Amino acid sequence: MKEGRRSVAFAPMLLVCLFLLCAQPLWAQAGGTTTAPAHKHQTKSHTSTAAAAKPKVKASERVIDSSIPEDPAVNAVIAPYSARVRALNVVIGKLSADLIRSGMGGGAMGNFVVDAIRSRAQVKLGRPVTLAISNYGGLRKKQFSAGDLTALDIFQLMPFENALVTVDLTGEQLLRLLQVIVAERDLQSGAQITYRRTEQGSELISAKLGDSPNSLRDIDPAAIYQIVTSDYLVKRGGRYAVLGEGRNVTPLNLTIRDAVSDYVKAETAAGRAIKPTLDNRFVFDRQSSTVTTTEGEEP
Repeated sequence: MKEGRRSVAFAPMLLVCLFLLCAQPLWAQAGGTTTAPAHKHQTKSHTSTAAAAKPKVKASERVIDSSIPEDPAVNAVIAPYSARVRALNVVIGKLSADLIRSGMGGGAMGNFVVDAIRSRAQVKLGRPVTLAISNYGGLRKKQFSAGDLTALDIFQLMPFENALVTVDLTGEQLLRLLQVIVAERDLQSGAQITYRRTEQGSELISAKLGDSPNSLRDIDPAAIYQIVTSDYLVKRGGRYAVLGEGRNVTPLNLTIRDAVSDYVKAETAAGRAIKPTLDNRFVFDRQSSTVTTTEGEEP
């Protein structure tokens, strides 16, 4: 059984029932006759007459079970949502091993998300994308167990409607952005970063672009690089204000959640399971760190 998985098939029906139960007294009040509040000059007899006119209310209990016939009107309200709920439980792929969020860049879970973002952005644009970044806080699940991966899993992982955009940065701006990525311990796909730990936190030592040792290249401060990220980070400001300095911010008309879902479906169609990956995109330099960490400690 996967962590935190629950059937949501009856959630819409339960909400509608609660709404109807709560709304019934309000409808009765709205349709009934009400008595205006007594003014100071009213006599005691007027007050007594008004009190006597209040209706008597009786309440009873009834078990809500299968003995109650279905209401066509309620079913009509629920129908559009029922289809959506059923769609969330559809299996869209498989995990070959546990997918865990941990450490710098969110570990295997973070790698999975930004690799998916970069892959689908490249499909959408029809050309390579230099770098994809996202924020650690956007990952709202800590772990998924090996086995089936459903649409609901992706929704729980990323419940927000953050949309993908491309941004053009100079190499100098890109280096500053990667410093922020390291300091915030956020997610990236497309670079190899070496970092250390200091009293102030995680600190960038060096960064190169590329996915493998044979493809690594230096970042030219004067060159222009296109990256893909979320509209949230572009608008966030603060440490991420460097993204606001970029040019040609272009929406991809694709949410992060849909990009990840599409990636899983594409891998499934190709006959591949999702394989959690830890690689050298973040390399911890223990020797130059001024904060002591043990071999087993998560950097």
